[in-house]
Amino acid sequence: MLKINNLPPIFTVAFPVLKQLEQAGYEAYFVGGSIRDLILNRPIHDIDIATSAYPEEVKRLFPKTIDTGIKHGTVTVLNDGASYEITTFRTESGYQDFRRPDHVTFVQNLAEDLKRRDFTINALAMNRAGEVIDLFNGLGDLQKHLIKAVGDPMKRFHEDALRMMRAVRFMSQLNFDLESQTKEAVSDLHQLLSKISVERIRDEFVKMGTGINSRDAFKIFLQTKLSESVPDFAGKSDLLAIYPKLKFNPSMETSLWSIIIILLKISDDQIARFMRDWKNSNAMTEKVRKIVTLFDLISEKSPSDLELFNAGKDVLLNTIDVAHILGQPINSEALVDRYTALPIKSMSELAVDGQFLIANGIKPGPKLGQILNEIKQKVISGELANSKDDIQDYLQQIE
Repeated sequence: MLKINNLPPIFTVAFPVLKQLEQAGYEAYFVGGSIRDLILNRPIHDIDIATSAYPEEVKRLFPKTIDTGIKHGTVTVLNDGASYEITTFRTESGYQDFRRPDHVTFVQNLAEDLKRRDFTINALAMNRAGEVIDLFNGLGDLQKHLIKAVGDPMKRFHEDALRMMRAVRFMSQLNFDLESQTKEAVSDLHQLLSKISVERIRDEFVKMGTGINSRDAFKIFLQTKLSESVPDFAGKSDLLAIYPKLKFNPSMETSLWSIIIILLKISDDQIARFMRDWKNSNAMTEKVRKIVTLFDLISEKSPSDLELFNAGKDVLLNTIDVAHILGQPINSEALVDRYTALPIKSMSELAVDGQFLIANGIKPGPKLGQILNEIKQKVISGELANSKDDIQDYLQQIE
């Protein structure tokens, strides 16, 4: 049995919670991804606790609790300024929607609870002594860098079709391979993914696409035909096949969506619809649209100073990132130097505003906006100095 000494604080501060459960006669363990990440020396963001205590028994033991998912056995315990999700050992059955169990049965057996989990590397438990309970050779698969379903992969994916996306996501994030029988099951059942909400697929897709091994994971995503069951990808495998051959892995979500749109050859007027199909926010859509627009400009010609101004620094740097990933030859240093040399980087830096124009005899209305826009363009191009005096002189000339 593997024993981990000197557990990090994220675990030790939770000891009083486990101890209280144990002193009341129940079993309690840390479970799941936190154990995996501890062994892999990856950052741990939160911990989960599994116990033989029923939800009502957990609530009686701790004065401050929240019924997070009590029907499924989960109670959030608030203790010493921290919160912990504590879930009763359980088995599940009857997944008619391929996502949520129709029936949850509480059990008193840790082995039964671990048996229902998705992958062997996530089916690990650990007690307060740092002793790791590994019933499905998850430790061996961690050493072999393998994503392998617990038990029969066909059953695991029938229970929760999103697990197929989680498989390729973990491939990408952990730089692991997909075990052959697990991969075969994904290929056989890929159509079940269409039963899952786009929001949930999107979260896994973004994590897959921005992981350290995203290109290999994307290759499996295409080979198993998972790509045929997600929005706007069906029948486009030939265009998406370029993704595994990219020079680098996208590390930002904006880069990922921009690259996908470019590979799929989605026109400017269809970008908003595509992003909406994938349940992206308006803010994400607008930024991606700007990146794709600037990428097209850079690919065809050198963008003007006004076009660099309209893009902004973040979009420019993100576009350079996308160009490098796609292998598009650009002079990124020259573009950054040109942007840095712009007289103004935003409208807030313009020496005048609408009130200044009104004070100088320009009436409110469309014409005022047009003149302000002309001033901005002339300042950006260097035809007009960004000073109130020079702009006032310019206004007198155009009257």
